[in-house]
Amino acid sequence: MKIFHRYVLFLILFVTPGLAQDAPVRITILHVNDVYQFAPVDGGAKGGLARLVTIKKETLKDNPNTLFTFGGDTISPSVESLTYKGAQMIDAWNAVGIDYAVLGNHEFDFKTADLLARMKESKFTWLGANVFDTRTNKIFADLPAYVVKEIGGVKIGFIGLLLPETKQTSSMEDALIVKDFCDVAKDVVPKMRAAGINTVIALTHLAMREDKQLAGCAEIDLILGGHEHTLLQSSAHGTPIFKMTADAREAGRFDLYIDKKTGRLTSMDWEVIPVTDKIADAPEFAAVTDKYKDLLTKLAERVGATSVVLDATSLSSRTKETNVGNFVADSYRTAVGADVALVNGGSVRADLTYNPGPLTKRDVLSIMPFNNAIVKVEMNGKLLRQVIEHGVSRSAEDNEPGGFPQISGMSFKFDAKKPAGARVTELLVGGKPVDENKLYTLATSWFLVSRGGDGYTMLKDAKLLTTDTAAAPKDSEVFEQAIRKSPNSTIAPKVEGRIIRAN
Repeated sequence: MKIFHRYVLFLILFVTPGLAQDAPVRITILHVNDVYQFAPVDGGAKGGLARLVTIKKETLKDNPNTLFTFGGDTISPSVESLTYKGAQMIDAWNAVGIDYAVLGNHEFDFKTADLLARMKESKFTWLGANVFDTRTNKIFADLPAYVVKEIGGVKIGFIGLLLPETKQTSSMEDALIVKDFCDVAKDVVPKMRAAGINTVIALTHLAMREDKQLAGCAEIDLILGGHEHTLLQSSAHGTPIFKMTADAREAGRFDLYIDKKTGRLTSMDWEVIPVTDKIADAPEFAAVTDKYKDLLTKLAERVGATSVVLDATSLSSRTKETNVGNFVADSYRTAVGADVALVNGGSVRADLTYNPGPLTKRDVLSIMPFNNAIVKVEMNGKLLRQVIEHGVSRSAEDNEPGGFPQISGMSFKFDAKKPAGARVTELLVGGKPVDENKLYTLATSWFLVSRGGDGYTMLKDAKLLTTDTAAAPKDSEVFEQAIRKSPNSTIAPKVEGRIIRAN
């Protein structure tokens, strides 16, 4: 069969040369997003950037006109980033040899100086056309508004756009702002077209509903995104939209066929490539693994065990009560001696389930990697209800709102079909209806209290009882100690009906 294909190719190229000249240019794009660790995940069964190198090499053999893109979120959060502030991921991506990456919201978890250092170390191009520095009124870090790549006589352009709520979901400094992605696209994309770029690709770190909105704002041929941690394939206004699952569990391959005369995208083939242990590690990636092997060894230390399956998946943590959420919230409340506790679901990061068996430091830090201080605040029942209302305010519109509350010391029922702000139909503290005039103490993250993280701005009205936030216990430390102090250092948390959704 291969000989037949070559014979047909010979006829096309040499017997009918005009057809070959008119053939479209094929450009292949590999894409992944939301990758927080370079090692394989799911017990080694999936992911792993050494396997991406292998995929890239095989793809280049098939089509030398191959580019590799990344949909944001890699510098943080992860176990290794607590020590290296994302340097390990830049080393890994440099080894993979990606071409373009869009900034994700968690690129801003550390100080701006740390991010700038990581960007300087990058051998690839970062994009973020709607991230501006108000001190200069220019795009952050003088990033380009777009980039153009000429291949085979045709030009393709890339624009990068970031999530509007980055200010609420990271530690982005006050001087930086995220402009409306639609407004920026309306301004930049026509300039790209005017510059002769007739195939425009948006690299985005947006929610899917925002990607669909973007498709209607400007003439974009393809959107390659991130943020949801879920394999998503959709389209809007004639523009296809794709996102891969987190931590490189699969890679998207997109073969674009572009007309030589017009530079227009005429057709596209795509496939989702599972990244599994059936794919060999590229030997050249070993240098990255060796560089960080000491930390990897320390992370293998056992801290305890679980006798039940632990649900630390992002979708569960951000939409419903989970056994991990209950255990973490209980540990918060115990650590600071509060009446109730709240954990924003977005701070549970492992995006895994853990089968019964040992729990290591890596497991603990993978579940709670932000190293946030746990503080104690005081508020009346009226404000507490506002806090819980906010936690479920996006449950009808957004599949995975990071502010969804995992709780301890209280329970509530809510109806997502009711208007936001009036969804909580029952709120109990210690088994009794909340008293709007009574004072309650709440254990929660300093990130939520100090920055209004995940939109919890109403917490600024609570009274801070923690006198030294710098010395306050950290979330991962509290979580680890709770495991170690359990009987035989073995935990068995349950879903107890703390949160009941009416529909």
